[in-house]
Amino acid sequence: MAISLKKGQKVNLHKSEKVSLGEILINLNWNSKPVKQGLFSGLLGGSKGIDLDLGCLYELKNGQKGAVQALGNAFGSLKSPPYVSLDGDDRTGAVKTGENLRINGDKISEIKRILVYTFIYEGVANWQQADAIVTIRYPGAEDLIVKMDSYHSNDGMCGLVLFENVNDETFSVEKIVQFYPGHQALDRAFHWGMNWRAGRK
Repeated sequence: MAISLKKGQKVNLHKSEKVSLGEILINLNWNSKPVKQGLFSGLLGGSKGIDLDLGCLYELKNGQKGAVQALGNAFGSLKSPPYVSLDGDDRTGAVKTGENLRINGDKISEIKRILVYTFIYEGVANWQQADAIVTIRYPGAEDLIVKMDSYHSNDGMCGLVLFENVNDETFSVEKIVQFYPGHQALDRAFHWGMNWRAGRK
């Protein structure tokens, strides 16, 4: 049975004494129905689907910081730093598996924190239409569900979940679901301290 987190709620990932955390999967899925772009959208080729992007900021114990996301083709790696990877880029929401971030839980001693986010690359004008949901899965435990149940924002980026290292043994997981104008604003809110420039995918 899945556990649905409330905003601001923080839980520790369950870890048995004999088993490591293993691979942690963060899945983003959303409504793929197109959104009409205006009065003449039907005449000009119809409407566009929704393109949400999943990504994260990471900070390692050695001070290394960065982002894993499709924008800029920064897909990361599970076997080498940052021990976080993005499977691919679902441009429409039509892929049944959505978008997936993976964290190598066996490398927890090298990871300080990870902030998972999503942003509207193009398409839908508001979050309610996207109807996005995040599912966190890892071995031997119930799924954690993060619903985007706050919609009243015109900002294009949403901080979803914050993972923080707990004694090099497990991660605490906190539901954020807070909206920001972009990467820089999200960075400042969580004191990441990175330099940002415009990118493409």
